[in-house]
Amino acid sequence: MNYTCYIESPVGLIEISGDDEFVNSVLFVDRAIKEESEVLSDAVKECKQQLSEYFEGKRKSFELSLSQTGTDFQQKVWGQLMTIPFGKTVSYMQMAKALGDPKCIRAAGTANGKNQLAIIVPCHRVVGSNGMLVGYAGGLNRKRWLLDFEARMSGALTLGL
Repeated sequence: MNYTCYIESPVGLIEISGDDEFVNSVLFVDRAIKEESEVLSDAVKECKQQLSEYFEGKRKSFELSLSQTGTDFQQKVWGQLMTIPFGKTVSYMQMAKALGDPKCIRAAGTANGKNQLAIIVPCHRVVGSNGMLVGYAGGLNRKRWLLDFEARMSGALTLGL
């Protein structure tokens, strides 16, 4: 069975979907599209709680059972995203090199854009080689807010972009 709920956040409405075991998507939405489930699975309830803690500045990492469908390469990219520390950024080139092939920079960027677990799998922490904000499915304003928020919470300087 699939479960869906919505939470209001400082960066807009977030839709959380999952099944009895896993959280399958965390997406920014303009409005509720799916009907909210009357009962939620433990996985979805836990995600909702942990995201609330994140926005309250009480959580810097997530401990959730996650599952999103993708190719082996996409899974590798998403795994690499999970290694980027809270409050830090890496460039698409750094990510491609960490994946073992600097030539895969565009493919890595495309895989990054296919991430269905916003914030949890922190694709917002990837920036252009010049440090500029580029490419974020949730919109660059949200990306800027998330990076500035994490920088403040971690005691780092804000991006000032």
